[in-house]
Amino acid sequence: MSESMSNVIPSSVQPGDIVQMRKPHPCGSDRWQVYRIGADIGIRCLGCNRRVMLDRATFNKRLKKIIDPHLGIEPEDEKSSLKGDAR
Repeated sequence: MSESMSNVIPSSVQPGDIVQMRKPHPCGSDRWQVYRIGADIGIRCLGCNRRVMLDRATFNKRLKKIIDPHLGIEPEDEKSSLKGDAR
């Protein structure tokens, strides 16, 4: 039963949330923004904007805490802002 519980992500994690992971990214930041919830969890490093996909079990294992729920750029707004930056 504990194995099935490890595959359940916290219901409070939503796209746009800022989370802190247990180990820092090589760029030095340990804060990430969740941009995708699905079969895998998509997170973006707030230090260097690197995107990483983690399976649910790995995400749960590495998650330290939720810093700010729904803080920052929502994924839809991010895509539209990137279109405006392209030249």
